[in-house]
Amino acid sequence: MDSRRLLRTSAAALASAGLILSGCSGGSSGAAAPRTTTQGQQAPSAAPEALKKFYAQKVTWRDCGTSGFQCATLKAPLDYAKPDGEEIELAVSRVRATGPGKRLGSLLVNPGGPGGSAVGYLQGYAGVGYPAPVRARYDMVAVDPRGVARSEPVECLTGPQMDAYTQVDQTPDDAAETEALGAAFKDFAAGCAKRSGKVLPHVSTVETARDMDVLRAVLGDERLNYVGASYGTFLGATYAELFPDRVGRLVLDGAMDPSLPAIDLNRDQTAGFETAFRAFAADCVAKADCPLGTGSVPAAGEALKKFFRDVDAKPLPTGESRQLGESLATTGVIAAMYDEGAWPQLREALTQAKGGRGAGLLALADSYYEREPDGEYANLMAANAAVNCLDLPAAYRDPADAAKAVPSFEKASPVFGAGLAWAALNCTYWPSPATGRPHRITAEGAAPILVVGTTRDPATPYKWAESLAAQLSSGTLLTYEGDGHTAYGRGSDCVDTAINTYLLEGTPPPTGKRCS
Repeated sequence: MDSRRLLRTSAAALASAGLILSGCSGGSSGAAAPRTTTQGQQAPSAAPEALKKFYAQKVTWRDCGTSGFQCATLKAPLDYAKPDGEEIELAVSRVRATGPGKRLGSLLVNPGGPGGSAVGYLQGYAGVGYPAPVRARYDMVAVDPRGVARSEPVECLTGPQMDAYTQVDQTPDDAAETEALGAAFKDFAAGCAKRSGKVLPHVSTVETARDMDVLRAVLGDERLNYVGASYGTFLGATYAELFPDRVGRLVLDGAMDPSLPAIDLNRDQTAGFETAFRAFAADCVAKADCPLGTGSVPAAGEALKKFFRDVDAKPLPTGESRQLGESLATTGVIAAMYDEGAWPQLREALTQAKGGRGAGLLALADSYYEREPDGEYANLMAANAAVNCLDLPAAYRDPADAAKAVPSFEKASPVFGAGLAWAALNCTYWPSPATGRPHRITAEGAAPILVVGTTRDPATPYKWAESLAAQLSSGTLLTYEGDGHTAYGRGSDCVDTAINTYLLEGTPPPTGKRCS
């Protein structure tokens, strides 16, 4: 994969590892009632008195070591209910507007996850790869969310422990395998509590949204301009709910539905991966060298299921100490569902596997898990679980609940259903109780918000974008009829023009606009 595709893939939440997208309750922003300007538009309300030291802080920008980018450290309260208590330090980066044209302020970006590094996304793609007219007019800015990457990262397991964790069988066939899967989730949660107990209760989406408002003020912007992808759409919608009068131009690409409970999010996402697999299979079986055969799409699905059963019974060698079992093989396949540009790599990896070599699928799985060649992992999986398990109550009370849910997941996806049903068990054992609840987000009084949905998106099903756009009082839906996860910057001039016009002029596309 190229670096841009790796960023897209690793920043997204894959259900196969229990990394399920979730929603969160809004809470109170503590802001004063909205004021109105003489033009009738709400003026941003003042920062709460107790938080003024954070809103008024001055940050020191320094060279990042990456050409053109500056870095700084932002301070925020660890617990917003105790603003005079412990503080947390957040990593921020920016690249200044290049011109020409009048500067429009800052544009924050977030790639999703939860757990994807926004700073890494900015420096590796957005700050150099976003459309030139947008980069000309905005300072491009990113902050790693609390608990993520450079911002007090949540840590749970060592590299070797993560290797073992990612290989645990997630389609248990008997009581012993069920017990082993539950034990793996318990050990992961216990490791997080041991290594990151202080920050673990304070990495919710609400708290991260409040951090973004502090950053907005520190940057000198009256309103927040923002592009969020995947989970980043939930973060942006949460910001709009907390601070509707501070909303500038918000693009929510690959939208989540905050009104759904965890089990429904998991099941919907499972169906999304099935939709993406069918698109891949239709493309594959039309080729003479398709490793899943040249028959029908359902036959390709059966072939893949048989492959998963085979590697469950007899894992494949990979050229290193790790073997390719069912869990890693499934993760590798699902990783390639995020971007149709990865389909040739998946076909090659499946062809290798058919010949008894698992290295290709292992490489895909490692790119998703953000595993480095030296065996160390980024904190994507740890942060993902930490945020998700705070944002929503767990999908299940115990393994028996998960077992009961398997048939409905298999109906959603005959290929991936069983594994994704059991993956949702991870939050059952989480040490910090959930602080969020599923609910509709309306953000009454916010400026127009642009919601973008892709019809065959594997990770954030299109119906979620439809739902979020309908919930938001000022939401407008832009539809991309195509494959892959998210739509901006993926090759559709229609999508890019609509989003660029909104970011540069503030005018959203007409309701119901569709692109291909």
